[in-house]
Amino acid sequence: MHDIFDDNYDLSRIIVKPLYFGLLVNIMLPVALLLVCYYLSNNHYIENRLGRAANTLFWVFGMLSLMEAGFSLWWRSGLFKKPMIRRLETFESDFTTSLLSRSRPVFLVIASISLYGYVYFFITGRFQEAVFFIVLSFIVFQVVRPRYGYVRKLIKYQKGLVDRGELLSN
Repeated sequence: MHDIFDDNYDLSRIIVKPLYFGLLVNIMLPVALLLVCYYLSNNHYIENRLGRAANTLFWVFGMLSLMEAGFSLWWRSGLFKKPMIRRLETFESDFTTSLLSRSRPVFLVIASISLYGYVYFFITGRFQEAVFFIVLSFIVFQVVRPRYGYVRKLIKYQKGLVDRGELLSN
């Protein structure tokens, strides 16, 4: 749906850099590492060094992953409630820069969920269970990634902060 709002801001340009960064660290790199694990799983024997304790480690990593997923959602919300604009004259530029710089650490936290899968695989040799962590990181990224509707709301919120005189300080 075309909106007057879209005429004032180039939403595609605003979203593209954070989205590409997120795709790289949350989709491309994890898939590449997953392919390495798949190859090793099919062509080399990887010993389960933990025995039955591998199940406990899976649940520990699972709980840590869920905590990181919740933290990333909470952190993103907090980061974007703070002022992102230095001056009204540079609103779109400031917004674009802030969106990218504040999205990066959140995307890295999400990507770290997939690391549990690789660690789990190399310790236990269990490929299917390791895939769970990579898929979970994909799902969390899908929830957190920038979307047009979210960016529109965020711009309106930041405009309100600017109108109240709340600006990003150096």
